[in-house]
Amino acid sequence: MDTQLNVFADFDPELSPLHRQCPYLFLGNIDPDLQYSVLQQVERPRFVACDTMNIWIDNKRESLLKPLQKIDLLIINDEEARMLAETANVLQAAKKIMAMGPKRLVIKRGEYGAIMFGPLTIFSVPAFPVEDVFDPTGAGDSFAGGLMGYLANVGLEDEITLRKSVVYGSIMASFNVVDFGVKRLGELTFTEIESRYREFFKITFYGDSGENNAMKFDLLS
Repeated sequence: MDTQLNVFADFDPELSPLHRQCPYLFLGNIDPDLQYSVLQQVERPRFVACDTMNIWIDNKRESLLKPLQKIDLLIINDEEARMLAETANVLQAAKKIMAMGPKRLVIKRGEYGAIMFGPLTIFSVPAFPVEDVFDPTGAGDSFAGGLMGYLANVGLEDEITLRKSVVYGSIMASFNVVDFGVKRLGELTFTEIESRYREFFKITFYGDSGENNAMKFDLLS
């Protein structure tokens, strides 16, 4: 209902020489003019993802379109996708948003999971089932961090790797919501993440994985 920018109001980041060399760049939810400024400072990034929200879609749409033209992946929720595309249908929204520039789009759907749209593919995953949700704050940020962290760790951006990154994003969000703030993430181990990844695979597996990974859905053409 209301957004107070606080320290972000006068935030003007200047990247260090080391950070200018970063191959994987995630432009977090911030003023799109600042997102574009950061993007311009990074030298030849290999993969760029971006987040945004209703305040920027409503009030700085033209500024937002500038970074969207230069990114590989946009990560937003379903309400923001409909708002940005100005349509209620998610498939139509995905097509319109990717026409704005992003090569791929991930739409977060909270407890219902996430959908990744590519040029010729659609990949949908459920949210990892959690019995007790304590604090959903930051779940979307945890999702994006898990997704980008996996890509940066393996150093690939092919279809299969991107699909796995969405799963890891969902897993990180599932850990985030079970405690207050970032407490659970601060205690998290890689062994726990991998264990939940295997559980996720068992939950979603329904046939030959090679066949499933090869399926292409030309629903956006």
